[in-house]
Amino acid sequence: MIVLFGATGYTGGRVAQAMVRRGLRPILAGRNTARLGALAARLGNLEVARADVTDPATVQRLIGRNDVLVSTVGPFVRLGEPALGAAVEAGAIYLDSTGEPPFIRRVFEDFGPAAQRTGAGLITAFGYDYVPGNLAGALALHGLQQPVHRIEVVYLVGGVGRAQVISGGTFGSAAGLLTEPSFTWRDGSIQAEPTASRFRIVKVAGVEYPVTAVGATEHYALPRLAAAAGLAGLSEVDVYLGRRTPATRLAQLSCHVVPAVLALPGARSLVGAIGTFAQRFVADEPDPGALAQVNSHVVATAYDASGAKLAQARVASGDPYQLTADLLAWGAQRAAEHGVSGPGALGPVEAFGLDSLAAGAREVGLRRC
Repeated sequence: MIVLFGATGYTGGRVAQAMVRRGLRPILAGRNTARLGALAARLGNLEVARADVTDPATVQRLIGRNDVLVSTVGPFVRLGEPALGAAVEAGAIYLDSTGEPPFIRRVFEDFGPAAQRTGAGLITAFGYDYVPGNLAGALALHGLQQPVHRIEVVYLVGGVGRAQVISGGTFGSAAGLLTEPSFTWRDGSIQAEPTASRFRIVKVAGVEYPVTAVGATEHYALPRLAAAAGLAGLSEVDVYLGRRTPATRLAQLSCHVVPAVLALPGARSLVGAIGTFAQRFVADEPDPGALAQVNSHVVATAYDASGAKLAQARVASGDPYQLTADLLAWGAQRAAEHGVSGPGALGPVEAFGLDSLAAGAREVGLRRC
């Protein structure tokens, strides 16, 4: 059984459509059963169930052992834990659409050990954030024989222009992250760092992109893959996000200004209030015409201790929301039919295997360059 939680949101609705295109009939779960019912009717009279994050018991009643729960309910830092906790308690397989570093860290460090005990499999951030980088990183590591010191993963978005290409929900999640800590992998362990505290310019195919560091599942998953392949010494993992637009250069200033501002008394509450207010002026859905023009390249590069490049892999896709929807639909179907590699918090390659994930990625339009 597959349960989709949050289908009335923008991302959730696209996931529901992608699942139906694959021949799946998920149970659509959420608080507003009237809206869910209308969506379920349009998609072929799917089953509807009530579930409310403020009433965890309603979420827990939805799933049992080895069922698949897909959550698109965000911001995940504020709303995501009831679905995650229900999956752990039930011993179910869980996937979500988050890109929020604090939530990712909670999945791996707090809920992962509990999932090991109950038999649940947790695959967080199974969308544009952060399947492409995990796949590219695994491809870069594949076949290497010498020690790897550092892996750098860079997500580059182009074709954006000035139109709105993110949903209101994505904007709300991003705004909330300004006051939350991020993390990286340094000296062989996860280490905290302020959000957007590192900024640089990367050049790909002669084009310069301003990028900022972000906490991602690659920080947890790629060191495990390297260790499993016998590639000792992976001391650093860096993940950067960037888009080719002058507005991103403001991040360079924010790297210095934001941490200082947030240290002031009451600043975190004020920044949060400003983000909530600004969200009122953001449309719930992106501009579909502009979104169709978006393209993305994700580049993973492995280096040795001297800084010499050992290997590089690149993958590309279009609309990030469509990719997220298609990946979650593929992942849910694969998990329902074949299960995942084992219990606990898993990276995408760990959960499904490199060959299977690479084939699934090609199927949904995430192609290797």
